[in-house]
Order: sequence, then C-alpha cells, then structure tokens
Amino acid sequence: MIRGIHHPSITTGDLGRLLVFYKELLGLEEVSSFGWEAGSDMSTLAGQVTGVADSTARSVLLRTGNAFLEIFEYRKPDPARGEDRALSRSGIAHLCFDTDDVIADHTRLAAAGVRFIAPPIDVGPMRLCYCRDPDGNFVELQQI
Repeated sequence: MIRGIHHPSITTGDLGRLLVFYKELLGLEEVSSFGWEAGSDMSTLAGQVTGVADSTARSVLLRTGNAFLEIFEYRKPDPARGEDRALSRSGIAHLCFDTDDVIADHTRLAAAGVRFIAPPIDVGPMRLCYCRDPDGNFVELQQI
C-alpha cells in the first residue's frame, strides 16, 4: 500500500533556468546534485530503472521546510524526439508551496517577471494564486 510521496520530480530542458526560478525566486535550498554521462555505469543503471538507455543527465534536489523537489535535465537522448520524450520532458501539472504572505510573494514574483494566472484570491480558509515556472509547469502559492 502506498503511504505517501517522498518528493515530486520534474524534468526540464534547461536546468539552470529552473534553478533560478526555484532557488532564487522561490527560495528553495539546494540539498544535493548529481549526474551521469552516456556510457557510464550510472547511465547503465539509470537505463535499467527508467528505460531510457544510454542517457546523459543532471539532477538537483531542492528543499523548503520538510518538502523536497527534484529537477532532472536529460541532455541525451534528445528529449524532443522518440519514445523517451514523456520521461525527459513531461514535467508535472501542479506544485503547491505554502507561504506566510501570498500577496507579498505574488507582488515580488510578478515584479521579477513571473507569469500569474490571476491575482491571489480567498478560497475558504486559504488565500492562493497560480503562476507558471519557466517551463510552464503550474505552481500554486497558498496561505492558510
């Protein structure tokens, strides 16, 4: 039986660009990073686990509070072609972050060029808003 989620993971074609968003704009802390080159033992192991053979990739694990987010960038195979596209470029639909002041965060992030769907609104006991990260993934900011 599934008991919970360890951490979400998203993939990107530009790890550096997403790190600016998640680390510098949202304030997540980098916990660790790793990667592998095609033909290496790690690439072989990754291929056995993911089904993406002979890959080259980098990954960074980020943290905020007790929540973690892992971001992968596959440089090989070309993520825009072939059956491996879903794994190496799909991202996820929605990440949600708690905040102490959603209005202040909305103002600060919008001034930095972050695209919001709408300004913060009150929904029951929450105030929330949605934006998109540089890859277009939905990011929710919520204040309870």
